[in-house]
Amino acid sequence: MSKLTGKVAVVTGASKGIGAAIAKALAAEGASVVANYASGKAGAEALVQSIIQAGGKAVAVQGDVSNAAQAQGVIEAAVKHFGRLDILVNNSGVYDFSPIEALTEEQYHKMFNVNVLGVLLTTQAAAKHLGEGGSIINISSAVTSLLPPQSAIYTGTKGAVDAITGVLANELGPRKIRVNAINPGIVETEGTHAAGFIGSEFESGAVAQTPLGRTGQPGDIAAVAVFLASDDARWITGEKLVASGGLR
Repeated sequence: MSKLTGKVAVVTGASKGIGAAIAKALAAEGASVVANYASGKAGAEALVQSIIQAGGKAVAVQGDVSNAAQAQGVIEAAVKHFGRLDILVNNSGVYDFSPIEALTEEQYHKMFNVNVLGVLLTTQAAAKHLGEGGSIINISSAVTSLLPPQSAIYTGTKGAVDAITGVLANELGPRKIRVNAINPGIVETEGTHAAGFIGSEFESGAVAQTPLGRTGQPGDIAAVAVFLASDDARWITGEKLVASGGLR
């Protein structure tokens, strides 16, 4: 039997990159998956079709996780389509690096709304449905230990996610709901390509400092998510698992 047979998962921001890889990996282990997207409808629908063609179960659900009603709608879709909820992966995130002299209120509110408020709102909605053995996985970032220049807002959001993870692990632990974070290093995705990170001096510098000597791939993070979602991680909560090839 697969590790997640009979489980139901919601993955936010699942239309591409790390979110899509996690959704596929959870489905491959037997979970029924709600693939949430904000604007990437085509990507989310293509993901769902690939899961179904591989014998899995999935639906694509639109929703802005920084909006309370829409976040609740995403969670309710899992119950409507699959009858329950066992796993929530808070993957939705945006980033924009800029020096302190150039940062704007708009950048601040956009990143904190999606990266922090989104985690709180989806978790708030999910907590009503998660039962004993439930798992919440927050996708944070290794920037909280690397502290790269020009990332004050983004790193601030992920520092908040790390702290929220610990608080919610304590708060939901008595209900036997586990809450953990994955902190990826640099990962090759559509987003990091579009931002110009891949193929840049930033990437080569990061790889040079990475003991395992390469850029991460979405599948590297997805494997960690499967572990945290499964009963293999039944005694793990409140942790920040840095998945960066050793980059610190």
